Formats: sequence, C-alpha cells, structure tokens
Amino acid sequence: MEPAEAEFLAEQELVTIVPSFSMDRVHLIGGDLGPFNPGLPVEVPLWLAINLKQRQKCRLVPPEWMDVEKLEEIRDQERKEDTFTPMPSPYYMELTKLLLNYASDNIPKADEIRTLVKDTWDTRMAKLRLSADSFVRQQEAHAKLDNLTLMEINTIGTFLTQALDHMYKLRTNLQPAHSSQSQDF
Repeated sequence: MEPAEAEFLAEQELVTIVPSFSMDRVHLIGGDLGPFNPGLPVEVPLWLAINLKQRQKCRLVPPEWMDVEKLEEIRDQERKEDTFTPMPSPYYMELTKLLLNYASDNIPKADEIRTLVKDTWDTRMAKLRLSADSFVRQQEAHAKLDNLTLMEINTIGTFLTQALDHMYKLRTNLQPAHSSQSQDF
C-alpha cells in the first residue's frame, strides 16, 4: 500500500466543522451528512471538511487529542514504554499532516503540535527499526504488531517482507538436501 492510499483512508475519518452556510441534509453513498447551519458544529468526513475549508465555508475544530498537553503525554508515554502504545487515532499522522496543511489557522499552537507528532512518530519509527532488527537477528517466523498504525506498518512492510523472503531462502539453502530416489516405472 502506498502512503497516498493510507491518506485516502484517513480522509474518511470524521472531524467536526462549524459551517458558515445553510444546507439541508446531504445524501451520499457513504451516508447522510448535515444538516448544515451557520455556527452549529457538525461531523463530516475529513475530505469534505478540507474542501469546505478551502472554499472558506467552514472552520475546522481540531480533534480532541490534537492538543499540546495531550500530545506531550502521548510522546512521553511512548518514550517510556518498550512496546508500542495506543495512538489517539489510527490515522494520527495523516490527520495531523492534512489538518495542519489545510487548516493550521484553526489549530492553536499548530507548530508545537507538528513538532510533538513528529517526535512521537520518530520515537515509534526508532522502536520499529529496533524491533525489526531484533526480529531478523533472532530469525523469528512471526511478529506481533500491536498498536501500530497503517502508515507505520506501511513504512516498514516492504523491508520486513524482503527480510523474511531472504531468511526463507537462506534457511532452505542451509537445510540438508533430501536424497532423492528414482523410481522405475
């Protein structure tokens, strides 16, 4: 899976907006949205929120977890634990990138939030590299990937599959050859 595909999936996540227009309920394949009333918060998929924001039709409300204090706690917890801790959203990295790119004016302390999410990402990537290294060195056959997000799995996935393939080839070449007996028909 490409990072763009993970981002596409993240765009289906619901976010809260405060519209500056009126519109009745909208019926889409993915479900009904609205009604939209000026000043009244409503949940919509991220793709629609970004579209409305670009057309200056709404103000985005950052997700509850997109707060400096909460992100500092998440970062510090991730640094303390040896294992991966649960993230506030399965698409925390993609949501942060999209929201900060398109609606940073609606997010208080946007630069600090960007730094905290990047620090958390870097910590998790370092853990992932160490885990993958240990996995390969110990010649494990399977791994437990609890609390990893799709983007994180996507980042290390190609490396791990190639490493497993090479390990398999090495193992099969090192096994003693079975003596093959011919059969007469």
